[in-house]
Amino acid sequence: MSNPSADLRALRGRHVVLGVSGGIAAYKAIDVCRRLVAAGAHVAPVMTEDALRFVGALTFSALASEPARTSLFDDRGAEADPIPHTRLGQAADLVLVAPATAKLLGKYAAGISDDLLTATLLATRASVLVAPAMHTEMWEHPAVQENLATLRGRGVHVVGPAQGRLAGGDVGAGRLAEPEEIVGAAASVLARDGDLAGVRVLVTAGGTREPVDPVRFLGNRSSGKMGHALADAASRRGAAVTLVTTAQRESDPHVDVVLVETAEEMHDAVITRFVDCDVVVMAAAVADFRPKATAPEKLKKADGVPEIVLEPTPDILASLGTRKAHQLLVGFAAETEHAREHAATKLAAKRVDLMVANDVSEPDAGFEVDTNRVALLDARGGVEELPLLTKIALADVILDRIREAIDTDEGG
Repeated sequence: MSNPSADLRALRGRHVVLGVSGGIAAYKAIDVCRRLVAAGAHVAPVMTEDALRFVGALTFSALASEPARTSLFDDRGAEADPIPHTRLGQAADLVLVAPATAKLLGKYAAGISDDLLTATLLATRASVLVAPAMHTEMWEHPAVQENLATLRGRGVHVVGPAQGRLAGGDVGAGRLAEPEEIVGAAASVLARDGDLAGVRVLVTAGGTREPVDPVRFLGNRSSGKMGHALADAASRRGAAVTLVTTAQRESDPHVDVVLVETAEEMHDAVITRFVDCDVVVMAAAVADFRPKATAPEKLKKADGVPEIVLEPTPDILASLGTRKAHQLLVGFAAETEHAREHAATKLAAKRVDLMVANDVSEPDAGFEVDTNRVALLDARGGVEELPLLTKIALADVILDRIREAIDTDEGG
């Protein structure tokens, strides 16, 4: 991500933990610190022991909003903070690491917290932005790329690196992004984190289960990962979120979770809450059919093969399309062939504003995996093909388009 011309007003009054790890580019973090403070941010520097080999803590203490911290422990006696990483993590609106070395990225991805900076990264719920910097050979190593992919999948933002002159006179990928670009990226992250404040969002997730008897059900392979990622991301960005889900997964504590099982239950839960919503994202894989009758007792093999007569379930998305007034309606089309064509037909027929189409037959973009590859279709005829993304990253892209649509409606 890069946005050197971002509006820096998002930094004003925000608490930024500036982590500095031990690379030659650590000297550039001084300028990053200066720019953050100039933009109105409260900057708390945290330096690793390796960083101190390249630049002094006194420099950051003089420029930042509070003295630089370098250790989980200090010698201030009774005044010492016994849990500085927790205090720093809780106070932060953003943790920015510049430079982020291969060592730092590896420890963060593995959950190793053997110094103040990595402990703070694990102890925060704030957004995290890392600016990698290392030699080209290290940057291109599969381990580094896998660690970065892991962090991106957890919602960590990345700026850079750039191509250019490196230590020792070499030229290639791995150069730290310029301070202006890093600060602009920090402003963009903070601006997006609150951009859905005041918006009421309802998300559905998981696959419904339609009972055949007390033991068996008709269902599908949906894990609920996409819907839960959307709910968590919307909450992080300031929305008031209700999640109607069949999947008992851990969610952001600020999300109001409503557990359901069948399509009928999901229909009722969504319809009763629809009037109070601004945005509805139907990410759930709702069964199209259910048994017309549910056996009161377990069906026995000895009684022979049962005849199960199916009937249609309520079409929740279509019902919302007929009811919507001010609401923005987002649907999902999980297909196994001609995904875009089928999604376009559903978008028009069900009065949907944005349709997310994906081919669930693809091994890296279907159910029960952490990634997805989709096309976004809007009611104005626009189509946007997205590359393979983690579902966490895709959630933010979808919410970006929702924010844009809200802004367009308000402006027009």
